[in-house]
Amino acid sequence: MKDYNEISIHIEDYVAKIEIHRPPNNFFDFVLIGEIADAFHELDELDECRCIILCSEGKHFCAGANFYGEKNLQNDIDPISKLYKEAVRLFRNKKPVIAAIQGGAIGGGLGVALAADFRIGCSEARFSANFSRLAFHQGFGTTITLPRVVGQQNAALMLLTGRRIKGEE
Repeated sequence: MKDYNEISIHIEDYVAKIEIHRPPNNFFDFVLIGEIADAFHELDELDECRCIILCSEGKHFCAGANFYGEKNLQNDIDPISKLYKEAVRLFRNKKPVIAAIQGGAIGGGLGVALAADFRIGCSEARFSANFSRLAFHQGFGTTITLPRVVGQQNAALMLLTGRRIKGEE
């Protein structure tokens, strides 16, 4: 298996665990999303893997995007296009993915969770599509994936108001 900088992969009893290592908030950029997509592709090819668990180290599953720390993005004309080229690869995975969510899955972090086939959240988990609060378009495919998970009405409530949903809900 390839060596990754931002994630680790462990396989046991045909279950692969991909863990994000950017604590405490696990903010993402196109590099992290690319590593997750590469790992998904690599695990798709392995007979020793039948299922993938996506989890993270730290306080939050993924509290959204952070492009400000990326030196390589300062001269980039369109970093969002790079992100979406990588993000769309998450949805091409053939093996079932379970997102294990603690803390926040906020904005694009919610999008990462929605890329999984199943989501398991603890009672302290929080889900929010905060794009409208930040005056951004709804990103990471949430206008398609969120209604499939929570229904049209609940998705509209989350997408239009940025309302947070607790894990127990």
